[in-house]
Amino acid sequence: MLSAITRHVIFRVLFFLPDPRRKAVDRWLRGRDEYRNLHKADWLLISWGKSGRTWLRVMLSRFYQIRFGLGEEHTLLGFDNLHKKNPAIPKVFFTHGNYLRDYTGNGYDTKVDFHGKKIVFLARDPRDVAVSQYFQWQYRMRPHKKWINDYPEHDTEVSIYEFMMNPEVGLPRVISYFNGWLRGIPDIGDVLTIRYEDMRREPGVALAKILEFTGTPATQEQIKDAVDFAAYENLKKMEAGKSTFSFWRAGWRLVPGDKSNPDSFKVRRGKVGGYRDYFSDEELEVIDAMVNRDLLPQLGYTQAEQSAGSPATAAGSRSA
Repeated sequence: MLSAITRHVIFRVLFFLPDPRRKAVDRWLRGRDEYRNLHKADWLLISWGKSGRTWLRVMLSRFYQIRFGLGEEHTLLGFDNLHKKNPAIPKVFFTHGNYLRDYTGNGYDTKVDFHGKKIVFLARDPRDVAVSQYFQWQYRMRPHKKWINDYPEHDTEVSIYEFMMNPEVGLPRVISYFNGWLRGIPDIGDVLTIRYEDMRREPGVALAKILEFTGTPATQEQIKDAVDFAAYENLKKMEAGKSTFSFWRAGWRLVPGDKSNPDSFKVRRGKVGGYRDYFSDEELEVIDAMVNRDLLPQLGYTQAEQSAGSPATAAGSRSA
């Protein structure tokens, strides 16, 4: 919180600078915060936005709560907040890695900043990611975040297909992000890749793999409790304020932009392959062709992998 306040004060002081310079300063400050947390963390959860991170975060929060006897205070896991309550709970850094390179100066294609860290890499079909990101941009994203990350300006009219094909924020950008990590994983060290689709199918298996990998093995009862607590319908009720369970100080993460609009919810649909519901056959042909042509074939999302029945990088596989 203090870092966010510091950034805000500095940003206000530098309001007279040209837009590109102010943006560079803001990103540098955010990158400095990422760098500090990265090196303090016991393990990292790396993902692109809208890949199921909030769902996994709730499962982990519930697990640590019951595993370490924190009572019924449902605090959403945020870096070291639970570690402060019980030092046996790891410090977990959830990051997309958006700003780190602005601070370290290392290029987008290198993952040298992550070398030697224990990492869980959460992947999801980039087509579903891009569609979910569209609704995030349209209904939930704050104007400043749109500005600093070069999204279309606030209140502009952009169709979902235009957003999908946008090289800076749409499908091409998500593919580039995944490819960068797939190329960098062999040089990093200790990495566990989890696919959202596998986690949807067997959430308990995925959670158990993550906990074992990160050094806090769980019982079957603890896993079941965490999975049940974070079930999709329960998350929807939490966000709508209709559940007896809620996360103290969860902030805007579990608050809808507009309770009357289902597309403004953080927990929106979670449907595997749901991107197909938003495009014409002609548009889908272009979208699928881009994935098949440009995405590296290690995650199981390309047509060639699916036709061959490749297990790809399913939940629990290790890369080192």
